[in-house]
This record gives sequence, C-alpha cells and structure tokens, in this order.
Amino acid sequence: MNPHYILFDTPERDQLYPFTHTRPVAACRVGLLTIREKWEKWLKVAPIGYFTMDYLQEKFPFFKAPQNAVTILVNGHLLPSAGLVKTIRNMQAGQELYKNGRLLAKAVSGDDFFLPAEQARIDYEGDIVRIDQPWHIAQYNDAALRDDFELLTKGRKSATATEGNTLLNHKQIFIEPGARVSCSVLNAETGPIYIGKNAEVMEGCLIRGPFGMGTGAVLKMGARVYGATSLGDHCVAGGEIKNSVFFDHSNKAHDGYLGDAVIGEWCNLGANTSCSNLKNNTSDVKVWMEAKNEAWSAGKKCGLLMGDYSRCGINTMFNTGTVVGVSCNVFGGDFPPKYLPSFSWGGRELTEKYRLTEALRDAGAWMQLKGKELTAADENILTRIFNG
Repeated sequence: MNPHYILFDTPERDQLYPFTHTRPVAACRVGLLTIREKWEKWLKVAPIGYFTMDYLQEKFPFFKAPQNAVTILVNGHLLPSAGLVKTIRNMQAGQELYKNGRLLAKAVSGDDFFLPAEQARIDYEGDIVRIDQPWHIAQYNDAALRDDFELLTKGRKSATATEGNTLLNHKQIFIEPGARVSCSVLNAETGPIYIGKNAEVMEGCLIRGPFGMGTGAVLKMGARVYGATSLGDHCVAGGEIKNSVFFDHSNKAHDGYLGDAVIGEWCNLGANTSCSNLKNNTSDVKVWMEAKNEAWSAGKKCGLLMGDYSRCGINTMFNTGTVVGVSCNVFGGDFPPKYLPSFSWGGRELTEKYRLTEALRDAGAWMQLKGKELTAADENILTRIFNG
C-alpha cells in the first residue's frame, strides 16, 4: 500500500505571520504553485492533507489514512526537491528524518503522530529550502518559478501565441489553453514565462522572466513586469512589478511600483499605490515580527507584506518592509506605520479598529466581485484572529 502523506505545521509557523494567520504554511504560494501543490506533483498523490491549528483545520482539512497505511508527515515549510522526495518516499514506519537538528519528516503507523521514533534517526545530507520568514516567499521565488515551470510543462506542448506579439527564447514560454496574449513582449531570456489557463495579457505588456500567472489572471494594458514575479489565480495586475508574489484573487490593477513584496488573498491596492523595497542608505531592511514582538533583518531588499482581505486607498505609500495584517483598511495621505496589526483602520494615526461585523461584510463583498462567497469557515477564521 502506498504511503499516506500529511503536511504539518510547526511552532515556527508564527514567524510567517500575517500569511499563516489564515492558512497553514504549506498553503502559501512560492513560484507558480503552493507548497502543497508542489508536493502533490512531486509525489503524484492528491489531495495531501494538512495538520495545522484547530481553527484552520475545517478549511484546510486533515485526511485520515486508509487502514494499515503508513503515514508520512512532511514539514510544511519545506520545498520539495528530487533528493528530498526520494528519501521521504523510502522512509519506513518509526523513522524520523532530520537536518541540523530540525525535523523534516516522520513515518508512523496508526494515528499517534507524537510517539518517539522507534528506529534509527536519519540525518538528511542534501540541501533543503525552507520557508521560515515571510520575505522568504519573494526571495526564493526565482528558483521556485523555474522549478515549477519544469514540473508543469515537461512533455507538454504550449499553445501558440497570436501574431503581433514578440517572443524571445520561445522554448521557455508556455501558454496554457484558453489564455490570450495580445501585442506584448515576452522575454524569456532571463527565465521562463508561464501563462495560465484562461489568463489574459492585454496589449502593450512588457514581461521579463521568470514570470508566471495562474488561471484567469489578468495583466492590464502597458504593465511592466520583471522577474521573479508570480500572480495567483484570478489576480489582476498593472503598473510596474518586480520580484513579487500575489496569492489568489488579489488586485494591483493600476500604476504604481511594487517590488520584493508578498500580497495575500483578496487584497486590493488602490491606484498609484507604491512601496519602497530599498532603504536610502542601503542598510538592511527591518521587518516587524508580530509573534516575536521585535524587528528582524530581511536583507537589503524587502517591500510590502500584506495579509489576506486587506486593502489600501489610492496613492498609498508604503515604506520598506511594511507589514499589513489581516483585514486592514489602509488610507490617508502619509506613510502608514511599518506595522499595522490585523483589523487596522486608517493611516498614520490608527485611532480605530475595523469592527468585525463590517470587516466580514466587506470581505464578503470583495469576494462577490469575483464570483465567490465568504464561507462559514472563512468567518470563523477571521473571528478567531479578531478575538486574538
């Protein structure tokens, strides 16, 4: 019988706030796919369940193993690779896999995931990539895009781009069925370009790889996009974007600059919203870590990190390394603070908090614009975050 796989959260998941307020680590997008989707492709098993916080488990279910099956629990922070996947596939019940003292995977029989290992502990000698801080999502996006492109397109033939487009290094450009690309320049000499099913690239877009856009995503006319950038399903993007990751259903539809940024689901950036990603003195960007109550260095470049259901008004200016929590409504004519807790309301002076009733109402209204509804599970998650 084939092993049963589960992706588990660790206590370090709180270092990935605001994104893990509303999802397990493995539900975060890095590259073209979420971490879970990557493991499903590599292992050729779907669906893979999550072992996460109680309040998230309804929306992100845990799938019980078939009787007598070995369950292999895989650390949800890990991006798969050929060596790691091979090692994990070969694990036997009672074994644990470690790297530098940190648990990578554990194989068990039955449902007691917390029993100590019964056999010799395995130390993994290969390299690993872990998503441990929110800025890692953007920093590792280049390599993840290239890996996912190979994973999704190997052995397949791209749809043909229509006349009027300029394609450079066309062998590294893949267009899914139903996608439309009009009068644009796609330059894959710096990395692959993936256009998802039923996505649209409007006239006059300039795209440098690596770049990927998911199902139904839209690039507005005249958009300028540098690698490594990922647009999730049904995102709308325009203006100038560089090395940024959008989770599903989010919008930056107008002019303005976004660089080295991560934008959660159901977010909307008003026209001319821009973020700084490099300090004027080129020193390290400090990012406020909510769970640690202190600022950590994110390296030389880090832009906006915005949690799910958050929005900002026109002409909003974000400083380097600004963290916006879940369900914030940001507006005003000055730079907002570099850390806005979830359910913040306003700009420089955060004198009010988004009332829960209105926050749920507005989140549902934004979802309806894209043909979706706020579910009871979504409401429970937002209510739990609001109540702390």
